[in-house]
Amino acid sequence: MGKGSVRALALALAVLLACSGVAVVTAQDTERIEGSAGDVLEDNPIGRLKVFVYDLPSKYNKKLLKKDPRCLNHMFAAEIFMHRFLLSSAVRTFNPEEADWFYTPVYTTCDLTPSGLPLPFKSPRMMRSAIQLIATNWPYWNRSEGADHFFVTPHDFGACFHYQEEKAIGRGILPLLQRATLVQTFGQKNHVCLKDGSITIPPFAPPQKMQTHLIPPDTPRSIFVYFRGLFYDTGNDPEGGYYARGARASVWENFKNNPLFDISTDHPPTYYEDMQRSVFCLCPLGWAPWSPRLVEAVVFGCIPVIIADDIVLPFADAIPWEEIGMFVAEEDVPRLDSILTSIPTDVILRKQRLLANPSMKQAMLFPQPAQPGDAFHQILNGLARKLPHGDNVFLKPGERILNWTAGPPGDLKPW
Repeated sequence: MGKGSVRALALALAVLLACSGVAVVTAQDTERIEGSAGDVLEDNPIGRLKVFVYDLPSKYNKKLLKKDPRCLNHMFAAEIFMHRFLLSSAVRTFNPEEADWFYTPVYTTCDLTPSGLPLPFKSPRMMRSAIQLIATNWPYWNRSEGADHFFVTPHDFGACFHYQEEKAIGRGILPLLQRATLVQTFGQKNHVCLKDGSITIPPFAPPQKMQTHLIPPDTPRSIFVYFRGLFYDTGNDPEGGYYARGARASVWENFKNNPLFDISTDHPPTYYEDMQRSVFCLCPLGWAPWSPRLVEAVVFGCIPVIIADDIVLPFADAIPWEEIGMFVAEEDVPRLDSILTSIPTDVILRKQRLLANPSMKQAMLFPQPAQPGDAFHQILNGLARKLPHGDNVFLKPGERILNWTAGPPGDLKPW
């Protein structure tokens, strides 16, 4: 072991010793983010907007779920739980004339392979069919061409509806959604699959399941860096380098034998417990920039190390990501050990105190039933902040902007 490695190990051990007591989540160990971000995080959207929920035939939502209940536990399940939440929410109105926003409940990701992966190929036709239905049966779509409507599109690349980035870029956002507000997990700056005005949300991670894996809060954080997941996707990227833009492969090649890094492709039954014993949890991009690890890291108080250039993170106007996480450029992955061991201990301790704030964790979750400050309410806050609608939302008589025949020929087939 060289001098540099010895020094890094010594620094990491010092950090682990300093952090071992920070796992105790009590009032004195938490810290509220000051200023506008903290205020926004604690906003209450009730009374600030009204949402009309279209009553669609069950083939667009409930029938899909009945056919495959696995959709309830998938990381794309936000579209299902948002629908359930709105049906009983205080912001719901049954009078569309007084609505600020219109919501179309379409479960576009509830089409899974036997192994549980979502198939996005029917999604564009399903979405087009739903929009044609509401445009035919109600007058509200046509008066704005969707500019006062929002859709939950939690696919890998949102409303581009493909799991491979190159093909998602080639498709672009479904043309009929160009004026709508998209609520999506995908977020990357200057990307064709993220349009202005979208609300970026966390992926679904099962709150009840995580709750059952909580360990005593005074458990020392004895793992310096933790990661479980793929480093290569040989099935879809046999030559390597395309998956995760090579960042995950770089993590493995550089740190597989580093004693500071507990990294593996194994997914042990103690996965959640291990995150609660860790100081840093790696959150690298995969096929898309985001993953449920980000949610898990925040919930379990493990400092997220975000490796995804230009990522747009969930509720970025409310959650102070720069203060609770670490950002490492993809090209800097080979220096990850020196970057993390050089962070001053007081900086790490403050990040942990901020992560221990219950409001930070709550904002990342879709609990059942809903709770104040959770991800449902953060979405409503995002919609409320867009009000009142500008003059450009409503079209002039006879005006049309969207092209109903645009898009790949396959998308135009009936669903």
